[in-house]
Amino acid sequence: MKINKSTIIVVVISVLIGAVVGYFISTSASQEISTSSHQHTAEESNDQIWTCSMHPSVRQNEPGDCPICGMDLIPLDEAVGEGDVLSEEAISMSATAMKLAQVSTTKVERKAVEKDIRLTAKIQDNDRLNYVQTAHFPGRVEDLRVNYTGEYVRKGQVVAVLYSPELLTAQEELLQANQDKDNQPQLFEASKEKLKNWKLTDVQIESIIVSGKPKEQFELRADYSGYVTEKKIKEGDYVKLGQSLFEVNNLSSVWVLFDVYERDIPFVKLGSEVNFTISSFPNEEFSGNINFIDPSLNPQSRVVKARAEIQNVDGRLKPEMLVKGNIQFKNTSESAIVVPKSAVMWTGKKSVVYVQEDTEKGVSFVMRNVELGLPLNDAFVIEKGLEEGEEIAVQGVFSIDAAAQLSGKTSMMSADKGEGDQIDISDNAKAELNPLYAQYFQLKDALTKDDFETAKAKAKELKAIFSKIDMKAFKGDAHEKWMEYHGKMEKVLEHIHHHDNIEDLRKNFIALSDWMIQVTEIFRPISETLYLQHCPMADNDKGADWLSKEEPIVNPYFGESMLRCGEVVKKIE
Repeated sequence: MKINKSTIIVVVISVLIGAVVGYFISTSASQEISTSSHQHTAEESNDQIWTCSMHPSVRQNEPGDCPICGMDLIPLDEAVGEGDVLSEEAISMSATAMKLAQVSTTKVERKAVEKDIRLTAKIQDNDRLNYVQTAHFPGRVEDLRVNYTGEYVRKGQVVAVLYSPELLTAQEELLQANQDKDNQPQLFEASKEKLKNWKLTDVQIESIIVSGKPKEQFELRADYSGYVTEKKIKEGDYVKLGQSLFEVNNLSSVWVLFDVYERDIPFVKLGSEVNFTISSFPNEEFSGNINFIDPSLNPQSRVVKARAEIQNVDGRLKPEMLVKGNIQFKNTSESAIVVPKSAVMWTGKKSVVYVQEDTEKGVSFVMRNVELGLPLNDAFVIEKGLEEGEEIAVQGVFSIDAAAQLSGKTSMMSADKGEGDQIDISDNAKAELNPLYAQYFQLKDALTKDDFETAKAKAKELKAIFSKIDMKAFKGDAHEKWMEYHGKMEKVLEHIHHHDNIEDLRKNFIALSDWMIQVTEIFRPISETLYLQHCPMADNDKGADWLSKEEPIVNPYFGESMLRCGEVVKKIE
């Protein structure tokens, strides 16, 4: 077949047009694919998680306000920089996160151990100045010159006049011996000595001899000066030789007997200076030195008595007066590692701190177990676990622990606890504690409703219930631990119903809740489930806990102003 020239030209032109169209189509498709891929990558880059530095459980896909406390949300990787950690268990925090969580740190130092010990006491008689007035001779009380308890008598004062047949006979023997004293001087001296043994003076004996007649009644004179503390006879009674007639104490010096709780015994020494006040003399301070410490501990009250002897020449100090004392303990001979109590998270036998570690990547915190020593006023002595110069968190510790828990790392709240941390108590002990919990929850509910008057009344009732708890229901280790808690609780409740406004009562409720949480963790006295809840903004952003029977947050520290601020940190079953 013959192909002409025009046909070939048409075919070539068609091929060229097809190639051009194909090129543009493929280029357009390539651009669409590239654009789609770019858009997908951009969408993935915007997949950011936002959280609250105070409530790490909050998770949102976009910025905004925390639904719990209203604070601005921050990127999760900024709140907890998981890529910058120093070790597997370290939790890294940016400067912004630390600031928002109110985290502050301090260097560990060795210091002199100091403690301000507050004591209560009563004034008591000085036993060394307690005397007993006895009858010097037998006889019948004809005239009693001391008529009531509390009367002051002076040494040598006539306290009674007695008729004594025995003394009458002895006088007659003296007069007969006097008549024949030249022949029998020894008999005469023996007769005189017999009267002297009955406390008759030389003047009285000489007057009998001079008169030549025996006396029928004799005066009984006081052997000591002081106040009559007990009167044991009345007029007409017949008394025997040596019989007790009165008890006397001159109160020229008195004893102040201080109650020293078991935890404070190491700080009270012989010679310790104690300053004290008495409500009868509000603008005056007294002082003395401890001169005796009871060698045995009272098994019921778990206190020992420490005694100071105070001069009382003017007689102002009266037995049974109540005293509030203070001992400033300071051991300058040796130092110890001392850290603020706010740095330590404690439950049962487990105590931890968070140690700061600085690297080029930022700041990290690592949980460290420590062994606590003596408890001070606002600090602990650390026996093991920390070295001088290390830096630890002292504020915002709970926020750090919450971040560790959120990251699935070891934390105080998630760490396994040994069975030894809990102490079993009897059903009787649980029954003693149950009314306390019921009242606590009523007080908490009143605070959530901003009802100050009801809260104040419930606080007063709670204090009364606490005072009636029978210590004998706690046995063995439980008794020792209860007495430790009992001393703390007395201080917590001392003025809980005296507050004039709800904010002060809420501050007191923080300490009360801390105590209730400790008791709950150790004794588990409640059969129903309880929830340990936390508000990081309470107590001026230091954070505070409380117990609740319900899981939903109802905040007692802010009431209606921030009712839902907080989170459940633990479920206690």
